[in-house]
Amino acid sequence: MKTAVEELSPTRVKLTVEVPFDELRPSMDAAYKKVAQQVRVPGFRPGKVPARIIEQRFGRAVVLEETLNDAVPKLYGQAVDEVDVFPVSQPDIEVTKIDDGEQIEFTAEVDIRPNFEVPDFAGIEVTVDSAEVSDEDVDAQLNALRQRFATLTGVERPAANGDFVVMDLRAEIDGKNIEEQQASEVSYEVGAGSVLQGLDTALEGMSAGEEKSFKTELVGGENAGEEADVIITVKSVKEKVLPELDDEFAQLASEFDTLDELKTSIREQARRNKLIDQVVQAREKALDALLEQIDIPLPDSALKAEIDARKHNLDHQVAESGLSRDAFFRLYQTTEEERLAEFEKNSARAIKVGFVLDKIVKAEELGVSEQELTNFVVRRAMEMGVQPNELAKHLADNDQLTLAMVEIVRDKAKSVIGDSAKVVDTDGNEVDLKAIYTEINGEEPVQEEAAAEAEDKPEA
Repeated sequence: MKTAVEELSPTRVKLTVEVPFDELRPSMDAAYKKVAQQVRVPGFRPGKVPARIIEQRFGRAVVLEETLNDAVPKLYGQAVDEVDVFPVSQPDIEVTKIDDGEQIEFTAEVDIRPNFEVPDFAGIEVTVDSAEVSDEDVDAQLNALRQRFATLTGVERPAANGDFVVMDLRAEIDGKNIEEQQASEVSYEVGAGSVLQGLDTALEGMSAGEEKSFKTELVGGENAGEEADVIITVKSVKEKVLPELDDEFAQLASEFDTLDELKTSIREQARRNKLIDQVVQAREKALDALLEQIDIPLPDSALKAEIDARKHNLDHQVAESGLSRDAFFRLYQTTEEERLAEFEKNSARAIKVGFVLDKIVKAEELGVSEQELTNFVVRRAMEMGVQPNELAKHLADNDQLTLAMVEIVRDKAKSVIGDSAKVVDTDGNEVDLKAIYTEINGEEPVQEEAAAEAEDKPEA
């Protein structure tokens, strides 16, 4: 097989592949067998029709077409490996020549990862947040813990911001009640920021037994986007009462007997979280600094595919929310235009990051062990709330194990960049990432998943 490469642009090439007919023999034998199974010829059992009879009855073109359908994708893969290009899109393949018995020729146009050099990233200077734990940090964690153990107590006064009300809601358009826009015994925190615009303003100052109506735009159901009169009936008003900070609270909220012990544990966990955050920041900031030194043209098809995937996920989120699009974006305090602009920016960065990390993976000869893959699956399964064996089966059945391994080695490459950086904190102190690894995990590099885990368990 002979392959020639023509550069159409920095991100697209045309491969011209010439293949001697002898190299098609396995695919041609398979084609004869497949056609023999499909045709019916008197005097021959299915699958036993000789090749010469197939050609006499149905023509050699049928066999050649089946042969090329099987062989060309495989030959394209071999050609890509031979010329050392990195495709990032599906190829446009065209068979340009069939010289029966001699050779075939086909072309393949495909978008590729452009050629670029990764500059020396050793000693990149980055600044991360300090790992010092202040009394305010501990107080903030304690307050969050108190919020979790707060109780609601009924009050005989108008509702204020932060109170909880139990209410009935219904909506009317031109005096006609909307059946699907009714709800009873709804518990709601005043000031929480409902997607139903005007609700918080209407509730403030209302007492139990009072009714009030206000005009607003409906956010879900068949009448989403239409203006309606929403009628509120407040059934009760309750205020949030936080527990006292004492030993009794420590025993209620943790395994500790005293408040001092709980504070010590919170301080230790807060330090651990900040150390992990320093590692994550060092990696991300060092990577950002490296990206600024590299100008990489991006393949249009890869950029479009990335943006389209994000748009698809967004559409799915909106549909799952049951809200109108306007209400959905209002809930997240953004607009659709702002989100789409973020998609374009973040998609371009994601592709560039992938290109750079893949280069480092290859240069550093990074790989994935079976244990690392197992650990990855277990962590993801915990995040998704499924059994690890179920996730492993799903990945295998959907040919996604390779994607998982790519994610693992790219994370390793990010660690290589971070570990090579010169890191200081905002107080000017040098940060030794390897010392952090030792303190947190022994000698193992800190996984980014650990940061998310730490944030989920601030009270430790």
